[in-house]
Amino acid sequence: MSLLTSHLDLIAPWLGSQRWFASKGRLPELQLIGSWQIPAVDARVHTHLIMDHGATVPVLYQVPVTERTSPLDDGDAALIGTYADGNDTVHLYDGPHDPAYAEALLRMITANAAAVSEGADATGRAFANLDLTTILAARVLRGEQSNTSIIYRVTTPDGPLRVICKVFRALHHGENPDVVLQSALAAAGSESVPHSIGCIEGEWDDSGQPGGRARGHLAFAQEFLAGAEDAWRFALRASEAGEDFTTDAHALGVVTAEVHRTLAEAFGTLSPSAENVAETLASWQARLQLAIDEVPAIAELREPIERLYSTAGNLDWPALQRIHGDYHLGQVLLADGHWILLDFEGEPMRPMLERSRPDFALRDVAGMLRSFDYVAGSLGSTEHAAAWTSASRHAFLDGYIAESGTDLRAHRELLDAFEMDKAVYEAVYEARNRPDWLTIPLTALRRLAARAR
Repeated sequence: MSLLTSHLDLIAPWLGSQRWFASKGRLPELQLIGSWQIPAVDARVHTHLIMDHGATVPVLYQVPVTERTSPLDDGDAALIGTYADGNDTVHLYDGPHDPAYAEALLRMITANAAAVSEGADATGRAFANLDLTTILAARVLRGEQSNTSIIYRVTTPDGPLRVICKVFRALHHGENPDVVLQSALAAAGSESVPHSIGCIEGEWDDSGQPGGRARGHLAFAQEFLAGAEDAWRFALRASEAGEDFTTDAHALGVVTAEVHRTLAEAFGTLSPSAENVAETLASWQARLQLAIDEVPAIAELREPIERLYSTAGNLDWPALQRIHGDYHLGQVLLADGHWILLDFEGEPMRPMLERSRPDFALRDVAGMLRSFDYVAGSLGSTEHAAAWTSASRHAFLDGYIAESGTDLRAHRELLDAFEMDKAVYEAVYEARNRPDWLTIPLTALRRLAARAR
């Protein structure tokens, strides 16, 4: 039995149980697109790029694995399976959980090293001169849904450092905005994103691309902010305790506007054309129809929602620019009293090329407003929680307006329309995944619809 067959036979049943596997309930139909190897201590390291044709739309996964002839200490949870190779029993592990892979990956990035190609190419690219003296420890960050991140403790000639390296599991042709936007913000001197360390760029066969090859980012390493607190948990705790959050929300609005301005300076802006506006309106309408089909209660709000969309279409729209794309409290950290933005990948279900296009900054603003609404909703929509959320939303907008110089309230219908579209999206998501939370977006839709009547 070949190594390839052995690996795929073990990976196929294991793949469906992973959090980042996108086609839950479907049996994977796997095809190896290519692989690459990097030298490592104590283990053989392969990274397979595997297409799942069992999905509604085929998905390309990155599956790093390590081979060991002896079991990995405390590695049972990461074991994919075993197979016989002559007289040896080979243990196949999920690579990010194996220290051998973790160290080899980070050293590949910082050394600008190229992998050994087996049908797929990979090259490390360092954004900063980081001299790794010793990698003291590496562990996988728990709880991620779509990627796998490794947290490192390392030493350098300048002292200790914490690093996080995100291994992208689902791959797409084209630049990953998480890498491109955060590294550009860091290079511009922004203190509102972690310092970028480097990435791995890959290339693989794809008959649908010019020249038959696709290119994209495979991993991204940056500074890890130990001790930072997730903004969602921070806000939720403040609301539960009845603590005023307006100062923090105002500061978050300021930081959001700062990041938008830096992105506009780094990547430029585009004046919106009639086609841009029409495309956005069409996407809102399509999402509304889907939501009505899946959540019948929204049908009674169709008239005011469509009236709001129509009104928005006749307003002056702001310039298009690069944005975060999936902005909410869970994408922000509080570190040493300063808000830090993370995860610029955009909406995970959108194609990578769409996520890399200029968009309207109002989409990010609306996303954060919806996130504040979720704080109240998750606490049962009490009168106190609703008042806390309203004050926080206003303070966030005040901060954004003060820093950007743009009065978002001058044409409030346009911001309402973006928020309405986000709430429509949320209603479908909650109906499918968290029915108990469906009242949160429905309450927002009714509030926004009442204002549009």
